[in-house]
Amino acid sequence: MRNYLLAGVSLVAIGIGGAANAADTLPPVGKTFCDPYKNYACMDSYLGQDFMTRFINYYRLEWGHEAAPSDPKAAASRRDGWPATPQSIPPMPFTEWPYGGATAIGVTRPNSVDSPLMNAMSNTAVGQWMNDAHIQVYGWVNAGGNLSNNTVRGGNSPAAYDYNPNTVQLDQAVVYIERLPDTVQKDHIDWGFRIAPIYGENYRYTTAYGLWSNQLLQQNRNYGYDMPMAYGEVFIPYLADGLLLRFGRYISIPDIEAQLAPNNYMYTHSMTYTFDNYTNTGINASLALNKNWMIQGGFSVGTEAMPWHVGAKIANPNPNPLFPDSTMLKDPGAQPTFSAAVRYVTDSGNDGVYVIANGINNGTWGYNNLQWYGLTYYHKFNDQWHISFETYNEHQNNVLNLDNPASVALVASGTPFSLDVMPWNAPFGAHCGNATQLSCTASVQTFLTYVNYSPTKMDNISYRLEWFDDKQGQRTGVKTRYVETGIGWQHWFSPQIEIRPEVSVYHALDAPAFNGNANFGIPPNKKTAVIGSADIIIHF
Repeated sequence: MRNYLLAGVSLVAIGIGGAANAADTLPPVGKTFCDPYKNYACMDSYLGQDFMTRFINYYRLEWGHEAAPSDPKAAASRRDGWPATPQSIPPMPFTEWPYGGATAIGVTRPNSVDSPLMNAMSNTAVGQWMNDAHIQVYGWVNAGGNLSNNTVRGGNSPAAYDYNPNTVQLDQAVVYIERLPDTVQKDHIDWGFRIAPIYGENYRYTTAYGLWSNQLLQQNRNYGYDMPMAYGEVFIPYLADGLLLRFGRYISIPDIEAQLAPNNYMYTHSMTYTFDNYTNTGINASLALNKNWMIQGGFSVGTEAMPWHVGAKIANPNPNPLFPDSTMLKDPGAQPTFSAAVRYVTDSGNDGVYVIANGINNGTWGYNNLQWYGLTYYHKFNDQWHISFETYNEHQNNVLNLDNPASVALVASGTPFSLDVMPWNAPFGAHCGNATQLSCTASVQTFLTYVNYSPTKMDNISYRLEWFDDKQGQRTGVKTRYVETGIGWQHWFSPQIEIRPEVSVYHALDAPAFNGNANFGIPPNKKTAVIGSADIIIHF
């Protein structure tokens, strides 16, 4: 996958050197002047014939523009009367106020992703077959680096995704293979799918226990691979304003932010997102009751859990009051799990509220068995300003009490997450506040706000402010309250290339939480982390 990065950088260089600004686009070498932005019919003439020429020329074509050329023959991309599109890409990471577990209902057409790769292939037999079948292949390479006052490997944590301080890294190289269902039409059942392999440092945040998880949990590799999305979809337009069923492994339904780099305002992530549900494997149903209201319900096998772990047991070499038998569940969090949500968007599209309960089961301590209750809210003031807000409470029950010496002894052996079973990156225990309990309920309360300003169609400036209260220290490893703030600039050179420099400050109010690494037995020694970082995303 590193070859993609090198190829992407060389393409950028070619694109920069060979294209002028949006008002004065130069033709490809040897071509008669033609501007697909003025005459879409000359697109093939502009791009050329062979694959590599077309691939490079598509980057040249879009350089300095805020969108791809518009095909006047394209079908309407939005259902009549649907709430107005609140945002655009660029400069924002989304067009609709985000919701999970579904392809956006009422606003999705097949073959709608703007991709240099697909345009380069479009005049070939394979490309024409894919276009007719509504299958697209595209992706991106995301690399970044940071400068930090932390020095220990992993010492930026609990900040994310820049886990290692003072490094340059391949964050993620991602390929999407997908078919988008047509959710604008209402006259036939349609279907879709997505397969999304990922490689890079960011795999450590998406890993599900039981799916290639030995890379992280047994070896603690810096780089690894995962597939956070592998699902199918069926869109049934006859029920209300459309029912969409998604089944497989998919991104959990809450949150402003997402695992995939282009879906975020900033390079780094809030702590609110970092210590949250990431993926579920199961089925999720999304029903558009009308243009304003949508309800969702889901059934899965847990958070970051795999079906083959449900009911699976391992030997227990050290029976104890918490796990008294000679065997124990491999992952107690792998169990029947439910989610539910309701979403409301105003006719203007300026406001969106999304209330969610996710990962709901008995809540027992699992690999990432988070009982999540919260909401997101978005408000658009005008074309330049909007805010995004999120709050949630999450908890786990029966978490090992690190204030009890008898429980601490079980860290070595006697639980599903002891060192003899999971030597790296096991879920933390809890500081329950007394030495009499073997376990307790651990909870988190968060509040997160993004204030976003778009001075141009190619720029977005985001200010992030959050409060994160890790009440028993189970999520971050330290029992403390955190305040975090940061400002980032998202600048697009074209719809295919963007950079995101930023500066963030994290402060733990009650105890040192930074510049440590529990995997290596290094206790944190700093209350404050100051991290400057930047990344580049090159789409293909």
